Amino acid sequence: MTQLATARWPGIAHTPRTPMKARAAKAILKPTVNRVPVRLTFADGTTWGAGGPASPEMRIVRPKAFFARLGADTKIGFGEAYMAGDWTTGEGTDLAELLTPFAERLTTIVPEPLQKFRTFVDKKLPHHQRNSVTGSRKNIEAHYDLSNDLFAQFLDPSMSYSAAWFETAEQDLEAAQMRKIDGILDQAHVTEGTRVLEIGSGWGALAIRAAQRGAKVTTITISKEQAALAEQRFAEAGVDVDLQLVDYREVTGEYDAIVSVEMIEAVGEEYWPTYFSTIDHLLAPGGHVSIQAITMDHHRYLATRNSYGWIQKYIFPGGLIPSLDAIDQTLAEHTTLQVTDRRSLGQDYARTLRQWRETFHANWETINAQGFDETFRRMWEFYLAYCEAGFAVGYIDVFQIQMSRTQEA
Repeated sequence: MTQLATARWPGIAHTPRTPMKARAAKAILKPTVNRVPVRLTFADGTTWGAGGPASPEMRIVRPKAFFARLGADTKIGFGEAYMAGDWTTGEGTDLAELLTPFAERLTTIVPEPLQKFRTFVDKKLPHHQRNSVTGSRKNIEAHYDLSNDLFAQFLDPSMSYSAAWFETAEQDLEAAQMRKIDGILDQAHVTEGTRVLEIGSGWGALAIRAAQRGAKVTTITISKEQAALAEQRFAEAGVDVDLQLVDYREVTGEYDAIVSVEMIEAVGEEYWPTYFSTIDHLLAPGGHVSIQAITMDHHRYLATRNSYGWIQKYIFPGGLIPSLDAIDQTLAEHTTLQVTDRRSLGQDYARTLRQWRETFHANWETINAQGFDETFRRMWEFYLAYCEAGFAVGYIDVFQIQMSRTQEA
C-alpha cells in the first residue's frame, strides 16, 4: 500500500502478529467450515469444506495473514481479510452466494462448547461512537457524507438508500422504491393538508412524494451533504418542503404524521426511549406514525446488542439493529404509542442490495476516478454482499411499522 492508503486503512495495511491466536483460528475454522456447503481452496491444492465442485468457492490467497486477522479479532478480521485481499471468491462464485451458507448458520456455526467464550470475543461499542447529539453527527458524517456523487453511482434515480418494495419480478428498482415510499405514506395516512414530519431526509425522495400529495412537509437531517442535494432536488421537483438541519431531539411543533425510513438503526439502544418519546410528544391527536426499520430476532438482538463488529467499524458507526420485541417494549414503557400494522420487506431488501452491488460494479471506474481506492471497493462490495446474504436467509429483516396512540387505535 502507498503511504496515503496506509494512513487511510491502518487496520488493513498491517497484519496482526498473533501466532497463537492464528493457530487457534485455523484449528477452529477447519472443522467448522467442513459442515458448510462451500469450498475453501488454498494455493497448495488443499481444500476444506462440505461443498462439491459446483458449490461456492472461497479462495484463500494469503493463509498466514488470513488466519492472523481471524485470530486477532474474530468478528472484524474476516471482513478485514477480504478488504486486504487475503481471501477472495473463486472464479464463477458470487460473493453474496458464498456468504449465504454462512449467514444461514450464524447462530450455530461456532460449536456450542466454544460459545461460552463469546464474552471474550465481543467488544463493546467505543465511547466515541455513542449517539449523543454530537456523536450522532460524527457517525452520520462518516457514512452519508462520503460523497453524494458516490451514492449516485449505484442508487436508482430517486436516490433512495433503503429497501425497495417490489410488486412483480419485472418491476424496476425506481418504481419499487416509489411503491415503498407510498407504503410508508399510506400507513401514516398522508393526504392533502397533512402536517408531515420526516426524521432522516435522505436525499429527499419521500419528502417530494409527500409534498406531491399536497402535504405540508418538514424534513430533518444532520447530514450537510444530503441536505444540500435534497434542497436542489426539491427545487427541481417544484415542491415546497421545509428542510431543517437539526437532530430529532431538537424538533418542535405538532404533526399529523411522522415518518422515518431506516433511521432507528442509527439511534442507539440507550436513545430509543428518547427517540420514541420525542415522536410521541410531536404527534398530534389522531395522528399516525410509520417507520421502516431493519430488525433481527429478539434472541439474536440480545446476544449482539453489546458487541462491536465489522459493520460498526467500517460502515455504520454507532449502529445497532433492534428487534420487534425491543421496539414494542420501548413503546410500552416510554410512550402512549403501539404498533397497529407492519409488513416485511426482507426479501425485497436482498433484491435491492443485489441491484445496488451490480450497479456499483458496473460504475466502479467512475467511482474510482472520484478518489475511492481498491480497498474501499472491496469494503463496499463486502458490505453490500454481507447484508444481501443476511436478508436472503432471514437472519435480518426489515419492516414498515405503523404506530398509533393506544387510546386512539
